Amino acid sequence: MSDFRAPTDQAIADIAIGQHGVVSTAQLRLLGIDKHAIHKRVQAGRLHRLHHGVYAVGHRAPSREREWMAAVLACGKGAAISHGSAAALWGLLRPIGGPIDVSIPTHTGRGRRRGIRLHRCTSLRAGQVTEHRGIPATTPARTIADIDGVLPPYLVRRATRQAEIFRFQLDVETDRTRSDLERDFLQLCRRHGVPPPEVNVKIGPWTVDFLWRGERLAVEADFYDYHRGRVAFQDDRARELDLRRRGFDVRRFSELQVNEQPAEIAADLRDALGLAS
Repeated sequence: MSDFRAPTDQAIADIAIGQHGVVSTAQLRLLGIDKHAIHKRVQAGRLHRLHHGVYAVGHRAPSREREWMAAVLACGKGAAISHGSAAALWGLLRPIGGPIDVSIPTHTGRGRRRGIRLHRCTSLRAGQVTEHRGIPATTPARTIADIDGVLPPYLVRRATRQAEIFRFQLDVETDRTRSDLERDFLQLCRRHGVPPPEVNVKIGPWTVDFLWRGERLAVEADFYDYHRGRVAFQDDRARELDLRRRGFDVRRFSELQVNEQPAEIAADLRDALGLAS
């Protein structure tokens, strides 16, 4: 009797559909498919080995989700995408080249796998692992804690800001900035004794970068690339007009001014806030 019975192959396909096209040897064995039958399917091109004990079903066409899912299956029970790979999965950072990061909640378990960077984390708790796009992954909060001190600081800041934009629940305190320019502006205020503003605040339909609410002062810190062109120019003018009609004084400072004229900006802010020089 042939090993390729339609109901069995349909069962394989059903599992693969929910796992971005991949299955594990353990799952195949639960369907009654032994080592010999797996080998025959590999020879026939129905299964394609991705890692030891993990196969793509039907074709080799790559996708990032398939690679992440295959890495999790290759690392066994309790494994989850983590660190920079989890940041990419959640959309907090662009995908980072190199091995896929996978964490397991134990010091024991499977050895090294090609293309996988395995993190043995006994501190990884059940509540810090979830699923995203059907792939086991560390939560956004755990992901940011994992990349802190591992990835460059600017990438950690970027991931944290993106998590706030997505309104993910975080276990870390942030300054609510969404760019290095906004962070530089806050540092300028601290260095020059300007009272700290609220950061990224909604006023009507607009979100202003910085706000001193009591003094009705709004400040925008502008990158040239984001504010050049006719449409951006018209949008900025409409925004300023509406904010002024709402009773706010609006000041704009460029990236170059923030970096090269901090004392002059601080003096202008103190004047606008009614502070003694």
